[in-house]
Amino acid sequence: MRILTSLTLAVGLAVMTPLAAAAQKLPLNEVSAYLNKLQTAKGEFTQINDDGSISTGTIYIKRPGKVRFEYNPPDTALVVAGSNTVVIFDEKSNQPAETYPLARTPLSIILARNVNLGAANMVTGHSYDGTATVVTAQDPANPQYGNIQLKFTGNPVELRQWIINDGNGSQTTVVLGDLQKGGNLPNRLFDVGTPGSNLNR
Repeated sequence: MRILTSLTLAVGLAVMTPLAAAAQKLPLNEVSAYLNKLQTAKGEFTQINDDGSISTGTIYIKRPGKVRFEYNPPDTALVVAGSNTVVIFDEKSNQPAETYPLARTPLSIILARNVNLGAANMVTGHSYDGTATVVTAQDPANPQYGNIQLKFTGNPVELRQWIINDGNGSQTTVVLGDLQKGGNLPNRLFDVGTPGSNLNR
């Protein structure tokens, strides 16, 4: 199962002057500061896969470097990132778990220990769509790995959605519900050695 590809949030389009839009656009340093302060979080998500199918579930984030996607039935997948590795596990599959380096997915950009969207050649798009600030970012050293398009609302700053365009041309959208920030998330949730053992905690 592919992780992380596209959906446009169902939002009304506001008619705004360029000056008003610029006033609403969040600066990159403010977005970076928000991500760096986001240490742990849990919430519901809706995922739109590359084939148009829709999945739902619960996401757990523990920065730096850790994220877990638990999918609701009938999906049986579990996606865990930890120890610089991403593991995709499906209990119904007869195939071994799929693994690859976290650094090869654009999600690593927001899971980095220090997010600096002002770094040279990292941000390829920065705009305001009438509702949210849209930031498109890539690994400057490895643009072939694809990019991540992030949507943030303001007052206060909140991450609402991301779209991952991977190096193979696939696209995955994750729309986030309200994230519950803070609290302790045990490291066992992000154990990539035995992901299936944590499927039903």
